Amino acid sequence: MGLLMPRQISLQTIRDAASSIYDVVTRTPLVRLDVPGLSTTDPEIYLKLESLQPIGSFKIRGAYNAVRQLTADQLAHGVWTVSAGNAAQGVALAARRAGAKCSVLVMDTAPATKLRSIERLGATIVKAPYEECWRTVEQHQSDRMTGHFVHPFDDDAFISGNGTIGLEIVEDLPDVDAVIAAIGGGGLLTGVAAAMRELRPEVSIYAAEPQTAAPLSRSLEAGEARTFDEWTSSFVDGAGGRSVLKSMWPMLESMVEESIVVSLDDAAAAMKLVAERLHVIMEGAAACAVAAALSPEFAARNHKKVVAIVSGGNIDLSRFAKLIGACEST
Repeated sequence: MGLLMPRQISLQTIRDAASSIYDVVTRTPLVRLDVPGLSTTDPEIYLKLESLQPIGSFKIRGAYNAVRQLTADQLAHGVWTVSAGNAAQGVALAARRAGAKCSVLVMDTAPATKLRSIERLGATIVKAPYEECWRTVEQHQSDRMTGHFVHPFDDDAFISGNGTIGLEIVEDLPDVDAVIAAIGGGGLLTGVAAAMRELRPEVSIYAAEPQTAAPLSRSLEAGEARTFDEWTSSFVDGAGGRSVLKSMWPMLESMVEESIVVSLDDAAAAMKLVAERLHVIMEGAAACAVAAALSPEFAARNHKKVVAIVSGGNIDLSRFAKLIGACEST
């Protein structure tokens, strides 16, 4: 897909994905998060546990849907992607199922647990600095990689695969009135929003970003795609890019109500809360979505039933233990 071509994402393309991906993808549960101290006016919070996917992340939905549509000639030349870790695992698993070779340009800040998983799936890892990886995301190319490029989010088939989450949410919670998900590039948010726009147009879609990397919040305030110049790395490695891609901006601007920016401390506290209450391990990006759902800022929006998407659970356990051990008891 060229960067300037019209997008081909609809309820039909999402349903087409749903008809084909479940031989690999797990239909994940929606569970209620009971939080002590919430008032009767606070929303009911439900978590969509994408951390239970075979690769521990929602990315398998989009990756498998994108790779399954490639031609035999494209597969014969191999596939590659660029990733902080989760998309790499998704494309690697999809490529293995298709019998194609896979290589991944991986950010050198990717957690060891993600790197080990990529290797187990048979993909070749090429490490690169964050700046090089993000440039590849923006330009859709890299001189260091060969084969067919599967973009980790700026791809209509990838987005349509992610949109199957929206179908499942509506089936399990028909009266949902808000959905929150972390944003890295926007493939998860726009996929879910595309499904909701046709099935439940009254549902509000919110992004969640860490304070250290919040380009969508800045872009929505400015009314145009912006760069977050003061970006810094953190344990939230699967969300919070340096910029909003211009090719993604029209969808994000029209579909996302607002971006709720959360502190790293609040994200870590959400990790601990969910581990204690539901025995679920969340990575940093997923924790941002839950932290946003728990925030006073979101409570002021007066929603009744909100779904926070637990986008992944791939975090080094030693780091997870350190993060939740630093939190005050909830």
